[in-house]
Amino acid sequence: MAELQYYGTGRRKEAVARVRLVPGEGRIIINGRPVDEYFGQKMLEIMVRQPLELTNTMGHYDVLAKVEGGGITGQAGAVRLGIARALLQADGELRPILRKAGFLTRDPRMKERRKYGLKKARKAPQFSKR
Repeated sequence: MAELQYYGTGRRKEAVARVRLVPGEGRIIINGRPVDEYFGQKMLEIMVRQPLELTNTMGHYDVLAKVEGGGITGQAGAVRLGIARALLQADGELRPILRKAGFLTRDPRMKERRKYGLKKARKAPQFSKR
């Protein structure tokens, strides 16, 4: 086990990611699987790698993430926030770069709650005259 580790927690919608940065050669492992195998979509892989590429720390750390809840897009966003927070813990001077790119801001958009008398948050039951 590596003695030098940095932690970051990321959340997006219903997804929660617990991210560990360990000095290594740049592998990204999510729930025990490589990032390309876990997400399957190139766009989501790019999204997860953004904080590392922006700060030029791509080959310096291995990313180990445990993600639960939500869908794959929400999970990718949660991992991205977790990586950004862990990088901040590793090197505080990266804050202006990460802040300017918007990687330290938690996306506040959530699913709207269901209201009584309706089928979903806003979808009403079908109207019938008689």
